[in-house]
Amino acid sequence: MKSEANHRHFILCYLLPLLLLLPAIVQAQQQKVLLMEIKAEIDPRTNRYTELALNHATEIKADHVLLVLDTFGGALNDADEIRKRILEYPKPVYVFINKNAASAGALISLASDSIYMAPGANIGAATVVSASGEAAPGKYQSYMRSIMRSTAEAQGRNPHLAEAMVEASVDSTLSAGQVLTLTTTEAIKYGFCDGVATNVEQVLQQLNLQDAEVVKYELSTSNKIISFFLNPVISGVLLLLIMGGLYYELQSPGIGFPLAVAVLAGILYLTPYYLNGLAENWEILLFIAGLILIGVEVLVIPGFGVTGISGIILVFVSLVLVMVNNENFDFTFVPSSALMQSLISVLLGMVGSVVLVALTWNRFAASRTMQRVILHDSFQGSEGYRSSADASHLVGKTGIAHTRMTPTGRVMIDDTLYDAQAREGYIEKGETVQVIDHSTFALRVKKV
Repeated sequence: MKSEANHRHFILCYLLPLLLLLPAIVQAQQQKVLLMEIKAEIDPRTNRYTELALNHATEIKADHVLLVLDTFGGALNDADEIRKRILEYPKPVYVFINKNAASAGALISLASDSIYMAPGANIGAATVVSASGEAAPGKYQSYMRSIMRSTAEAQGRNPHLAEAMVEASVDSTLSAGQVLTLTTTEAIKYGFCDGVATNVEQVLQQLNLQDAEVVKYELSTSNKIISFFLNPVISGVLLLLIMGGLYYELQSPGIGFPLAVAVLAGILYLTPYYLNGLAENWEILLFIAGLILIGVEVLVIPGFGVTGISGIILVFVSLVLVMVNNENFDFTFVPSSALMQSLISVLLGMVGSVVLVALTWNRFAASRTMQRVILHDSFQGSEGYRSSADASHLVGKTGIAHTRMTPTGRVMIDDTLYDAQAREGYIEKGETVQVIDHSTFALRVKKV
C-alpha cells in the first residue's frame, strides 16, 4: 500500500510535469529555417528583397537561411551588396542552385556557407560585361577577380578557380583559354559544391534539417509596390512622365496639371531608389532644387532663361545619378556601361516625352474629361461684355521692354507694367516696342 502511494506521488510530482513540459522542450529544440528565392536578374529589386528577407530572419530568430538561386546574373553593384550581406550574417546561409548561378549569381553563391546544386546546374561565367554584351575594360575585370577571390577565401574555397570564372585561365585542371563554368559534378570535384539535390527537401535532409520549421519569406504589399517601381520598364515610363510634364509646362506655363504630373512621377521614381539605398539625400535635393528653379521660371520670372535652363540641368543630372551607385560623385566602382545606360535612359525619356506629348495631346484635349473643364463660350466686346483689365486702348501705343522677352516678358507703357508677348523673335531689355494686339492675359507687341 505504501509502495503504491509512493508511485502515485512520483507520477504526480515528477513525471506529469515532465510530460506537460515535453512539447515546449521539443519546440524549443526545433530548428527554424528561413527560405528565400532569387529567380530573376540581380538588380535593385533583388538587392532589396535579400535585405528584407535577412532582416525578417533575424526578427523570427531563424537558425538557418536557405537561398534558392536561379539567375543568369545582373548588376555587379547589387550583387556585391548581397555578397557582403550574406558574408556578414551571423547565422549559416546556404545556397541551392536550381539550374543557374552565372556571373553575379556565382559571386553570391561563393559567399554562402554551403552550396548545393541540382543535377544539370552550372556555376561560373562571371566576366563583367557592358550593356552591349562585350567584356568590360580590364580594371573592372580586375576588381571582379579580386572580390571573387576574396569571397572564395573567406568561405574556404579555391580562390584560383573562383578567379578563373572571371577571365580565361591556364590552370592545368581546366580547359585552357576559357572562362570557367562548372557543372554540378565538376563543382563537387573541385570543392565548390557540398551536395546534389533535386529540391529544397533534399537539401534540408543533407543538412539534417528535415524536421525544421521552414518559413518562406514573401514581400509585403508595400514592398511589392516598391519593387514594382524599381522595375527598369516602369522607371522608363516615369521618366517619360517627368520630362513630358516639364516640357509641356514650359510650353504652356500656368496650366499646372503637367507640372503636377511631373512632380508625382518624380516622387514615384525617386522614393523606391531612396529606400533601396541608391538615391542619396543630396541627389534628391538636387532634383527638388531643379523643380524649384523651373517653378520660379514659370510662375515668377517672365520669359525663359538661365533659371529655367539651370533647373532642367539639375533635374537631368539628378535623374542620371540616382540610377548609378556612386559615392558623392566618386565613380571608381561604377562601370562606364552603367553610367552610359543611365544617361541613355534619361535622354530617351526626354525625347520620348516630347514624342508622347506631340502624339497624344490633341486627343487628350478633345477627351470628355478635358471638355468638361474647358470654357467653350466666348464673351465679345461687341455684345456688351467688357474685361476688368481691358487693354484695347493700348493698341498702337509704344513702350519699353522692361525685361528680356523670350518670347514672353514685361513692358513699360505710360509708367505702367504689363505682361506681354513678342509677336516674333526675341526682344532685348530696353528696346522700344509697339502694341499690336491684346488678349485676356497679355499684350502682343513688336519691336519698333
